[in-house]
Amino acid sequence: MLDYTQLETLAAVLRHGSFDLAAAQLNITQSAVSQRIRQLEEHVGAPLIQRGSPCTGTDTGNRLARHLQEVALLEARVTGKAAGAAARMRIAVNADSLATWVLAALARVPDHLYDVVVDDQDHSAEWLKRGEVSAAITSVANPPRGCESIPLGAMRYVASASPKYVQKYFKNGVDKSSIEAAPSLVFNRKDKLQDTWIKQNLRVIHSTKSHQIPSTQGFVEAARLGLGWGMNPHGLVDHFLVSGELVRLREGSDLHVSLFWQHSRLFSDMLSPLTDAIRAVAKENLENVDKLTNH
Repeated sequence: MLDYTQLETLAAVLRHGSFDLAAAQLNITQSAVSQRIRQLEEHVGAPLIQRGSPCTGTDTGNRLARHLQEVALLEARVTGKAAGAAARMRIAVNADSLATWVLAALARVPDHLYDVVVDDQDHSAEWLKRGEVSAAITSVANPPRGCESIPLGAMRYVASASPKYVQKYFKNGVDKSSIEAAPSLVFNRKDKLQDTWIKQNLRVIHSTKSHQIPSTQGFVEAARLGLGWGMNPHGLVDHFLVSGELVRLREGSDLHVSLFWQHSRLFSDMLSPLTDAIRAVAKENLENVDKLTNH
């Protein structure tokens, strides 16, 4: 049996990245924190914390902290009591969804404490597969074993840039030659949306030279200022398209990325209020996939 006082201490250290801060939160001494961690490590037979600034968890340590979160959430759900500090609902979300609609869904279930992990929509499901999150918003339709996948709709992306940028690089239209010369924007190395758009519209597989902008709002601003072209969420740039500060590279070339809410079946009941909120807000903000298919 695991000692949950020791688990709470482990979670506090990993949450704050410091033995001192964990001790302050728990209202105990730093030596007491160290003793609890040492006892837990001896019990499980593995190191749990990588000492440093900040302290981080080993694979085993992260799994134990995650276990505590899930138990605390289940207890709060069963007892009807407010969730404590350990009861954090950890979910993986792509940055564009976080910047456009997910926060509105989280706000509909304010009784939980959230720990949001940001990753590309093509990779966020890996967090769920590894057991590091309770749920994920992903573009991957098939869920990991033991998990459920719920379709949410499609996020519409617009290949867009400033008028001056388009005049400079695409004066004679967008083709293989001009796209090679035009710097693009990418969120990070996992971001393949620009390559996907090029493949679909130019029938070539080609990676352009690019600026890496790891911020959804910064990405839009970089396009508006003429730094490069990129795939921007329609909800964030529609007013710029109307005002003319941004223009489409090609009309009728918007890219639709289907999104899914995936979670472990084991925690379906615990997650049901958030699942309902995610589905409702997604319906208000995402495109209807069936209508797109029929069209």
